[in-house]
Amino acid sequence: MQTTYNGLELPKDGQPIDYKNGQFEVPDHPIIPFIEGDGTGRDIWKASQRVFDAAVEKAYGGKRSIKWFEIFAGEKAFRQFSTWLPDDSVAAARDLRVSIKGPLTTPIGGGIRSLNVALRQILDLYACVRPVKYYQGVPSPVKHPEKLDIVIYRENTEDVYAGIEFKEGSADAARLIDFINNDLLSKTKKKIREDSGVGIKPISIFGTKRLVRYAIRAALDAGRKTLTLVHKGNIQKFTEGAFREWGYEVAVEEFRDHTVTERESWILGNVDANPGITIEENAALIEPGLEFGSPAFRDSVYAEVKAVLDSIGQSHGNGAWKSKVLINDRIADSIFQQIVIRPADYSVLATTNLNGDYISDAAAAQVGGLGIAPGANIGDGFAVFEATHGTAPKYADKDMINPGSVILSGVMLLDFIGWKEAAKLIEQSLEKTILQKFLTYDFERQTAGATKVGTSEFATRIIGNM
Repeated sequence: MQTTYNGLELPKDGQPIDYKNGQFEVPDHPIIPFIEGDGTGRDIWKASQRVFDAAVEKAYGGKRSIKWFEIFAGEKAFRQFSTWLPDDSVAAARDLRVSIKGPLTTPIGGGIRSLNVALRQILDLYACVRPVKYYQGVPSPVKHPEKLDIVIYRENTEDVYAGIEFKEGSADAARLIDFINNDLLSKTKKKIREDSGVGIKPISIFGTKRLVRYAIRAALDAGRKTLTLVHKGNIQKFTEGAFREWGYEVAVEEFRDHTVTERESWILGNVDANPGITIEENAALIEPGLEFGSPAFRDSVYAEVKAVLDSIGQSHGNGAWKSKVLINDRIADSIFQQIVIRPADYSVLATTNLNGDYISDAAAAQVGGLGIAPGANIGDGFAVFEATHGTAPKYADKDMINPGSVILSGVMLLDFIGWKEAAKLIEQSLEKTILQKFLTYDFERQTAGATKVGTSEFATRIIGNM
């Protein structure tokens, strides 16, 4: 490990977080890198760091502390080092393992398409984790925002974010279109128009299974009772549809004692309700219209029912399945409706990359928006916690932006390293401040009788409420 990064020495009174045998080892005074962020990130980070330090001091009375270490990315890095993402910043994030960052500018005019995506890919941060819950007093566009309490686990390295695309009119696009049209599609009526840009969407067994595996483990650890695989498999059968199938495989093959699929629950529930039910009767209940299917289809459903009863009838029957994590799946466009009209039915969502991006923001809108939406990008041995909103440069250095996203991302960080007392203290104090109606302008303008405060004063009042 280096002793300096970007010309700055590591704090001598801190120690790095280690990772051994699949577990993080956290000292009492860990060195945690931070990226201040661009635009409003400067105001937000100053306020948030004060909140983190106050909570740790209050919770542990000086026995623990975070030794913050600045690393650089985005505009600040470009001004100082003439690069948007210095190698030393990546090295520090890798060596010190757990980091936090504010919002970053996406460079214009080529180079890195997104600094956030670059960090995820370089460190293989394959799980984007977005908890979405309601804090009392936050203005919301829905009647019962408190019913939404979900955690979204979004695959972070594949799908269209892999960045495999070819510009319209380029030689590479022409070669690829020619190969697809005249080789792969030669015996079909399908054709790609020659004036197309082309992107490739990879979804792998490896990428899917490690994401779903992570999500199931997290659901079990948190005591959450349902996990929904979100996909567009009705249209894209070999990518999105495969995500669904591989996700079920992980649940059944690796977590058999702890999970039950939705169809398995129907089969077992039918037997619980009627112990004398036949396989054929059970099949007809789980597959409406079965009698109109072909003999081969009917036989396949009968075989499915028999296989479930033979394999888990004893272990999961007689109501035991109700204590397991229920694994189901929903079409991506349907889930946008479901989390609005039936939010209490969902707890954990495991999604492909693009679907997870959309759904995370749509869910956040129900509980106050991106200004109060935290996020994390986690891999095996590495984690970067981050604001989920943009840089809002026109509000930079005006001390007016809501710091809630970074503050709650810090709550996630503290919880992640096992400092749960400090994490809970911040959450409770933030909610109390909101209920007292001391709000930044984004919430104040929507809340009757509220007092508008700036970024720094909002943080001060959170600290006061500790």
